[in-house]
Amino acid sequence: MSVVVAACTVVAGIVAGIVWLRYRFVVVTVAGHSMAPTFEPGDRVLARRARLGRVRAGDIVVVGPAGRTPAALPPPGHGHPWIIKRAVAVPGDRVPRERVPALAAVAEATVPPGKLVLLGDGPHSSDSRQVGYFDGARLVGRAVYRLPRR
Repeated sequence: MSVVVAACTVVAGIVAGIVWLRYRFVVVTVAGHSMAPTFEPGDRVLARRARLGRVRAGDIVVVGPAGRTPAALPPPGHGHPWIIKRAVAVPGDRVPRERVPALAAVAEATVPPGKLVLLGDGPHSSDSRQVGYFDGARLVGRAVYRLPRR
């Protein structure tokens, strides 16, 4: 009987570990050229879920689409429209007006709380240059590792 209990405990521990990993990390497959040359279409990136306060300028981040928080999105691989970009300014940083035309006329000198300025590394990217600030509630996480291609 103790062997069965031990086996059940091990299986429960493994399942709990997998659930924790899936909650803490997401795998994102890059689609499009907006992050070239850093990432090319088909590259896979491991992102650790993070809150806005853990993001720094220069970090590569994953955000959800406008109007939907990460909790309301389907899991990876189910047609989710997640976006991967580089954070160039976070709350409290100077507004990068010279790099971001959509923010050229904003009144504030620093990025307001709850907002991000995101740019793609490539020349053809839909990002803050067109839409201005991204809502920090859309943040999924920070890219932490490039995974091998399949």
